[in-house]
Amino acid sequence: MDNDRNKFVVLVSDKPHNLSICHFNMAGITFSGNIKSRKDTADVDILIVHGLVVTMDPSFRVLEDGALAIRDGRIADLGETADILSRYHGRKVIDAHRKLILPGLINAHTHAPMNIYRGYADDLSLNEWLYGRIFPLEMAFVNRDNVRMGTQLAIAEMLRSGTTTFNDMYYYSDVMAEVVDQCGIRAVLSEGLFDEPVHNAKTAADVLRFTEEMIHSWNGHPRLRIGVAVHAPYSAKPALYRAANELAEKHQVLLSTHLSETRWEFDQIKKQYGYTPVKHLENLGVLGPHLVIAHGIYLTREDMELLARYDVGVAHNPQCNMKLANGTAPIPELQHLGVRVGIGTDGVASNNDLDLFDEIRSSALTQKLVTGDPTVMDARTVLECVTIGGARLLGMEKMIGSLEAGKQADIILLDLKHPHAWPHYNIYSLIVYSLRGSDVETVMVDGRLLMENREITCLDQEKLYDEVQSVQQKISSWHLQKQTGGG
Repeated sequence: MDNDRNKFVVLVSDKPHNLSICHFNMAGITFSGNIKSRKDTADVDILIVHGLVVTMDPSFRVLEDGALAIRDGRIADLGETADILSRYHGRKVIDAHRKLILPGLINAHTHAPMNIYRGYADDLSLNEWLYGRIFPLEMAFVNRDNVRMGTQLAIAEMLRSGTTTFNDMYYYSDVMAEVVDQCGIRAVLSEGLFDEPVHNAKTAADVLRFTEEMIHSWNGHPRLRIGVAVHAPYSAKPALYRAANELAEKHQVLLSTHLSETRWEFDQIKKQYGYTPVKHLENLGVLGPHLVIAHGIYLTREDMELLARYDVGVAHNPQCNMKLANGTAPIPELQHLGVRVGIGTDGVASNNDLDLFDEIRSSALTQKLVTGDPTVMDARTVLECVTIGGARLLGMEKMIGSLEAGKQADIILLDLKHPHAWPHYNIYSLIVYSLRGSDVETVMVDGRLLMENREITCLDQEKLYDEVQSVQQKISSWHLQKQTGGG
């Protein structure tokens, strides 16, 4: 019995393979139509039926009783449930009644292994946070095992809040790649470049060679891309930016960097080189459509026009920027100029979570506050930033970011059976201002179910929590020794 519709559903057959659906209700029996013979329908791996489908396609179609047919990791078809059921037979059928179906969300900028540092260094300025707390901590605890553990914890958190793709910059990207491959999520991974030696390399040249090896090793992987990343203009000299850019252009991969994140950085680069950080990178020949800058808070009008002219992408990280009191990126102005914008969480050491639903709400609200204009960053616009807009930022818009036939089946289902999910006057407003990452019930990447009914299939979370607790105790002991002068 379907309790929500108050009627029974039975199958009636007068001939083999010729079925009709009957709905019994108080008025009697109503036939809602015929289901075609199995021989008249195409087999697909998964059918998702009776869902509220928000496609984020070019026409922003919304299907009130929608369905998707999934075959070989792609969306074979989508449309009204009755039509899809009449033409496809699913080996597995997911009933999405009173569920919202969305494209998987895209985290434009993060540092996944830093999940093990959540809450370690809060309520500090960026300089104190980075140089006084995080860099010393990383010198003591960045290793292959901790990177693996942090990446697993981050992926579990991302999947449970609907993220299916993330763009990351950290160390030991070979370890991260193994975890991404095993867990089934989609990612762009980059090894961070600094002038100074890092945890797994003595020189920047070593990191560049390692990055090129990674590009070759993972070339052709269906869900994993390797990029190039320079930390920031205050930690990397011009020669390193040029070398990184040359490598990215040679292999046609993404180049990422932190840029114009703080007033200190803006003033420091201008003092050192005579130009703003954006103009400095233009002088180095680095600006281009392959470049994604994280933050972009301190931008002059000329800077914004340069970003638009060179088609540079911007990864906006509102909660991290608020927490460190760095400022707010001028996102409405950038979008008005045609700059591609995605939204990221940054790492949880400065956020402190990876929930993109939380992030998009913050993005919309902070822009309204700082501009004094309640119409900017409307709900649909901000949702675009973590779906098709995020895909454009990463050069993946032909693969993911919207629910369209032929695209990869990166799909999330949210449970709407909660008081905060009703009513539905404007579906985009509901998603951005009311729904939560904890409403995500099912997650699919490349047609593979990574989470179903809130159960993640690719990770042993209890074992992971024990491992994280163990390293947290070691970090706490290390910190206490430092505080008491013993380390």
